[in-house]
Amino acid sequence: MAHQADATRMLDERGYSGTLIRGQNPLLLFEKAVRDRIVDSYYWKEQCFGLNAATLCDRAVELTFIGGTYGTTQKPTPFLCLAFKLLQLTPEKEIILHYLRQEEWKYLRALAAFYIRLAWEPKDVYETLEPYLADFRKLKRRTREGFSLSFVDQFVDDLLGKERVCATSLWKMPSRTQLEDLDVLEPRVSPLGEEIEGIDDDDDVDEVRNGDVGDEEEVEELTLRNGNGHIGDDLRDSRDGSGDPD
Repeated sequence: MAHQADATRMLDERGYSGTLIRGQNPLLLFEKAVRDRIVDSYYWKEQCFGLNAATLCDRAVELTFIGGTYGTTQKPTPFLCLAFKLLQLTPEKEIILHYLRQEEWKYLRALAAFYIRLAWEPKDVYETLEPYLADFRKLKRRTREGFSLSFVDQFVDDLLGKERVCATSLWKMPSRTQLEDLDVLEPRVSPLGEEIEGIDDDDDVDEVRNGDVGDEEEVEELTLRNGNGHIGDDLRDSRDGSGDPD
């Protein structure tokens, strides 16, 4: 009950004096209906009690799926509860980056990415998350009806491009193009750039080869022309089929 009361107290604007994210209480980044379901859930009461940045990591490595709410009662997933707890803790950036950059636990990485999208500034969000568009590991996603297959890169792409992920309305972030126009971000270099360039080079080689064949035929014809630039009589006769028989 003390744990639940602590969360309720944090949601009371009159007594909140903790860290702000974009000028507001971090917990208010979740909608009220979702907040209420989290605070009333068994997982929050039993598994999130007393967690700090280190022990939350221990809980996160036990995750087996991502998701928001599920079922007819819209129960919050453990993933969503831990994200809510992260907002309550608001750890230092170095801790979140440690969650994100470790290679062993993909659901811990997904949790860190979700938190970054919620809490960090646009420039940091793009620069930090875009490298993980190259992480193609599978993720299990809990939906209202059951489970579906997803991938780390797809989840990151959703965070960067969608307005709602895991039962959470994401704050409207400027597009990458807008930030590039303002010189806040450098143009993104796709990790597939070299492969695409290689494909283009192959196409150029094919075009050159095809062009070489035509050039050779043209040169051969020109060598058969007489001195005034016209096709020689022998060549014309052979094409017309009217040459004198030997």
